[in-house]
Amino acid sequence: MNITHGFKRALQVNADGLATVFGDRRRKWRDLGERAPRLAAGLASLGAGPGERVAILSLNSDRYLETYLAVAWAGAVIVPLNIRWSRQENEDALRDCRAAILIVDKMFSGVGESLAAALPGLRLVYADDDDAPAGAQHYEALLARSAPMPDAMRQREDLAGIFYTGGTTGRSKGVMLSHDNLMANALNALSEGLFPSEAIYLHAAPMFHLANGAAMFALLLSGGANVIIKAFSPEAAMASIEREKVTEVLLVPTMIQMTVDHPALPSHDLSSLTRIVYGASPISEAVLDRAMAALPDTQFCQAYGMTELSPIATILHWKEHIGEGRAKGRHRAGGRATLGCEVRIVDPSDQPVAPGIVGEIVARGDNVMMGYWERPEETARALVGGWMHTGDGGYMDADGFVYVVDRVKDMIISGGENVYSIEVENVVAQHPAVVQCAVVGVPSDEWGEEVHAVVVRRPDAQVNGEEIIAFCKARIANYKCPRSVDIRDVPLPMSGAGKILKRELRKPFWEEKERRVN
Repeated sequence: MNITHGFKRALQVNADGLATVFGDRRRKWRDLGERAPRLAAGLASLGAGPGERVAILSLNSDRYLETYLAVAWAGAVIVPLNIRWSRQENEDALRDCRAAILIVDKMFSGVGESLAAALPGLRLVYADDDDAPAGAQHYEALLARSAPMPDAMRQREDLAGIFYTGGTTGRSKGVMLSHDNLMANALNALSEGLFPSEAIYLHAAPMFHLANGAAMFALLLSGGANVIIKAFSPEAAMASIEREKVTEVLLVPTMIQMTVDHPALPSHDLSSLTRIVYGASPISEAVLDRAMAALPDTQFCQAYGMTELSPIATILHWKEHIGEGRAKGRHRAGGRATLGCEVRIVDPSDQPVAPGIVGEIVARGDNVMMGYWERPEETARALVGGWMHTGDGGYMDADGFVYVVDRVKDMIISGGENVYSIEVENVVAQHPAVVQCAVVGVPSDEWGEEVHAVVVRRPDAQVNGEEIIAFCKARIANYKCPRSVDIRDVPLPMSGAGKILKRELRKPFWEEKERRVN
């Protein structure tokens, strides 16, 4: 099975069914069946042959979904770039994967031109409604002049996409997912009752993010409808749900909080919304309670996982949020392993621990990544005996429910985005006034966690937190930058092995918390 398998099934059984809605533009599956093979041929004519990388840097749109389909149809590899990253970070990713083509929309056309100028041989495609900038191929013109090509019919073990995530060594790394990985995850989601053929799903989370991709690939199998907004805002999401009678949406906890706390919520009819899937970061109990009260006819379901797991490992169904499940505290869990994924908790020697004992959460199954793009050493550290080591600390109860309580590796999740401490530390340490630094995650009511930097300044140097934050903003994505800075004149606490004791730096912020992630 490959990505185009479900697409062709949708064309066979639901050709006249609604496939995409984007603004006033509505397309049936039959329309996508005509467009995607043409776009695939157009991309192939620009160099997107089997195994070649096609990157996209764009806000959400119906063309984004078509690009996923067309790249798979051509046998190429899609590389969705992070719209929140800095230009330099995305250039690093393009250089790393050696992309042949970059697709951009109006929002990123200037960045795209700059990247194409910096990377000789990179072909630029403009995917928006106005005229393309000089030197770029227009998406619609490319599609119109191309005859449809046959499906490349990639095999299950072939690489389908490279999804960049933060790096534990300070550089971003590309998670390689095969057609089998993505389709296994889609089947797992469908087997759990998510995103069925009758679903009208709202793409409110960014389409470069695999949390949203989990729903998208499942819908490509089931043939459900895709309602797409450019970017999330509570107003845009509520208006689309009301207008299109949306039944399902995936939101990160920050988005849920912004929606249920919005003053316009009572004025919108959201009665069609039967399910909210939440994930990408843990949700606070207070936000969950407010959401359940504000949307009493909507069921909530949590998906826990990571990009390396395509991305779902466990599911926490609605029934565990209420009644007996809630009385047992299961609404605080991450759920139980999906049908096609095995999950266990292990000690530092990779031996399983007893129920209730905290260890590292590991998972295996057909959804586990192929590895990190051209990073064999990091791949070997993450994949041991076929088990993906998540870096999350947690425990499993006697009924198989997984509870996330801490992080083994220095990762912060802010607003659903992964931030690796060392990546931020590498930037902070470049400031001439900094002699030592450490970055930790601290609780945030709005974002779940925030980036906090602890800085030891050089003797006689003058620097304040605002300067450190501004220094970072000029070099990395805004969401990775510290929101608060502690300036010190004494060395940071160190272990006997000479490592900074980050747990001691985090401790004052988390002392009153039940778990050490938020």
